[in-house]
Amino acid sequence: MTPEIAALARTVQANCHVSDARHARDLTLCTYLLEMRELYRWERGLAPGGALVKGAVGAWLAEREALWAGLDERGYAVLPIGGSDVDPFDAETANAALAPQGYVYGAGVGRLGKPQFFLAELAGDERRGGVRILRAGSEIARDLAPAPAALRGDTVYLRHDALRRWIGGRLETHLHRPVDGPMRRALLAYGVGDDPVRGIDRIAAGEAETLVLHELGEHAASARLGAGWHDVLAAASGTRAEWPLRAARDLLADCLVTLPALAAREDPASLHFWFANFEGLREDLFPALADAYSAWLAGDDEAVAACASRGVPHWQAMCERAVELHSAQGAAGIAATEAEFAAATLR
Repeated sequence: MTPEIAALARTVQANCHVSDARHARDLTLCTYLLEMRELYRWERGLAPGGALVKGAVGAWLAEREALWAGLDERGYAVLPIGGSDVDPFDAETANAALAPQGYVYGAGVGRLGKPQFFLAELAGDERRGGVRILRAGSEIARDLAPAPAALRGDTVYLRHDALRRWIGGRLETHLHRPVDGPMRRALLAYGVGDDPVRGIDRIAAGEAETLVLHELGEHAASARLGAGWHDVLAAASGTRAEWPLRAARDLLADCLVTLPALAAREDPASLHFWFANFEGLREDLFPALADAYSAWLAGDDEAVAACASRGVPHWQAMCERAVELHSAQGAAGIAATEAEFAAATLR
């Protein structure tokens, strides 16, 4: 690592601390503790699912919260790149200078309005149609609760380490409450049923493509919905309406791209894994998809793709309705979407 990259890493990590100081309290207590545990593992160089020393995480957590106490009013620092000061949210300019050096920088605003930043070694740079896919390898700086993949404009950022750690958390949860369902079927299909934690890298290699497919689906959904959709999400950030709006957009993305692609594969592992994570509001809104999975298990090879085809016009119409309400009523329209989406169940 050159002195310039080391200085950049310190700046990015400082911005990550500021973001965490401002927004960590927005997480539920359970999510907060799980994410802090994984952040501790990352900082200590521990593998996903690695054993933790009793009491060590608690002491570190207290130190981190003390650090955050003085940062929540601080602004985000500009990035020192190539002798210039780059805006911390201008990832495109940053990567124009960093990619030739073998690094990738990511920045954006995620769920609940939390800014997210990372700096990593560049593991891949490719294009699919009009979308650029930047693959992040070993991460040098990161914040709390990182998204394993994100779409920013026409660029997909895929973070392999964040994906591995997210999978590790899912497997830990499964091992504490093992059930005979899609997660168990996914682990068996991946050949790691007896010791899934040791199979994280194998699973991550397979699921990286699923994340890319989802982000390509988001890109396709954005093209259909237009700029008004981004205005809706920005206006809904931090409100109760944000969750059903994001769920509907995610369902549209997966119906457009992810599910048809997974259903067309001969390898069922990723389809099982997708349904192992089909839960919460998305599952509540789209119970027909769970039925399609059951039909697929029973031998109907077309069930999932057919259900996804049904989902496209439904979820597109719901998202367009949210844009219409926001355009006509502003904040009141955002509030109205919550009630409308509650009645938008697709059976």
